Amino acid sequence: MNRYIINRLFQMIPVIFGVLLAVFLMLKFTPGDPAATILGVQATPDELARLRRAMGLDQPWFVQFGIWLGNALQGDLGVSYISKKPVSEIIGTRFPITLELTLISMLIAVIVGVPAGIISAARRYSVLDYSITGLALFGVSMPSFWFAILLILLFSLHLGWLPASGYVGWEAGVIPHLRSMAMPALALGLFLVGSLVRFSRASMIETLVQDYVRTAKAKGISRRGIILGHALKNALIPTVTVLGIQFGGLLGGAVIIETIFAFPGIGSALLTAVNQRDYPVVQGVTLVVALAFTFSNLLVDVAYTWLNPRIRYS
Repeated sequence: MNRYIINRLFQMIPVIFGVLLAVFLMLKFTPGDPAATILGVQATPDELARLRRAMGLDQPWFVQFGIWLGNALQGDLGVSYISKKPVSEIIGTRFPITLELTLISMLIAVIVGVPAGIISAARRYSVLDYSITGLALFGVSMPSFWFAILLILLFSLHLGWLPASGYVGWEAGVIPHLRSMAMPALALGLFLVGSLVRFSRASMIETLVQDYVRTAKAKGISRRGIILGHALKNALIPTVTVLGIQFGGLLGGAVIIETIFAFPGIGSALLTAVNQRDYPVVQGVTLVVALAFTFSNLLVDVAYTWLNPRIRYS
């Protein structure tokens, strides 16, 4: 197992490098000039040239990328062109907010989606099964931004239960903080709920027809005991895979949700940086998201050995 983990860590290096290079090239081919954004439309060509030289933007793209990558390997992600703050400080302030939002969304999805999928598989072809699969289809089909707007209309404007936007930190109290997190987490986790219902249902149905399940039935074990004691762990393997893959998707989807709910997370910082051509912030955020996504996939592989002891990595 240790050798497998080390090999996977080395395999992450070209993946992360490729992501960073692709994002860097896309930024270079995107219309817009950071120097013009900073100085404004009234800037003269000489002023723009001096600022580009000071920012290192006059050098070839591969030299710029090499300098940034070398500094990043030493822990220096650069300084924001706009705010003049270190990128590591911006990420350190905003990433915990996005990570908390993502984890709460995943928690909601697991609590709702996995039991619903298992119940749907256990009551196959019943009215309850059709109802759950219909709601799952609704969750997969509904765009998160549209669902977020509907939540604001219902819980903020009509009922007045939750704040329409804004982030409240833990220092203001547990209840105010959770109230501010509720709608963004629901909007972000809706798609994952639908995916988990579908995958856990399909996996449980496939597991329930295995030979060891038939043997358990022949021994007189109750249906509940078979599902919870014999089939559940094996049925959760595809579900864990979905969670690992969707973790990165939730981090990316947070860009839209954080914008709608005015959350000061890494998603809104990334959107602002792209609009302002703030290259260091975009590259720093991309690096953090890529690392989070690859490590989540590694944790998924490690979790397989707990869910199914027959799985071994060499």
